[in-house]
Amino acid sequence: MKYVALALVAVFSGSSAMAQSPQIYAPDGTYLGNLNSNQFDPNSVSNPYGQYGSQYSPNSINNPYGEYGSPYSPNSVNNPYANPQNTPRIVVPETGGYSGYSGYTGY
Repeated sequence: MKYVALALVAVFSGSSAMAQSPQIYAPDGTYLGNLNSNQFDPNSVSNPYGQYGSQYSPNSINNPYGEYGSPYSPNSVNNPYANPQNTPRIVVPETGGYSGYSGYTGY
């Protein structure tokens, strides 16, 4: 029984280590970071000191004055009135496919 438990732990820990975070891309193809909550991932939108998570970075969805984070920009994830086709897209690397739009509608 010990060996089965160890094998299951090895399988699940190995598969989670290989999993990649979903990624976000601007409509023009600009990479905007990894969508995860890891504050230590240098490419995470949750890293407040990283290029993609900083509120001061021009390519951050967390920059309230930037093209991708402003509530007024048509290319922003934070604009509730933006056309979803103009907002950044989410891509899941495991499937290699497009997952959906990142914008939301406020009404």
